[in-house]
Amino acid sequence: MLHVVCLDSKNVITNHRPIFVGTLNASLIHPREVFRFAIDNSAASIILVHNHPSGDPKPSREDIDITKRLIEAGSLLDILVLDHVIIGNDSYRSLKDMDVLG
Repeated sequence: MLHVVCLDSKNVITNHRPIFVGTLNASLIHPREVFRFAIDNSAASIILVHNHPSGDPKPSREDIDITKRLIEAGSLLDILVLDHVIIGNDSYRSLKDMDVLG
């Protein structure tokens, strides 16, 4: 499940909600749905959060690719993607901390 967390210009959370529910090993994420929610909530930036049912929070190639795509889309809309956090069994990985966001 992918959650989008909306933040204002002071990085205060203004709203959040699940946007996509995936299958056991896949999730179809479209920038349109992510940013529709962000725009509706006047977000200055967003944080993406999703879980890996396997329990391993290591980002997949697809996780990295969609994050980069969302960063590009957000750039066009002037909405920053601050991080993408993947949750696993009692642990998490931050793509920002891993220097994946660029």
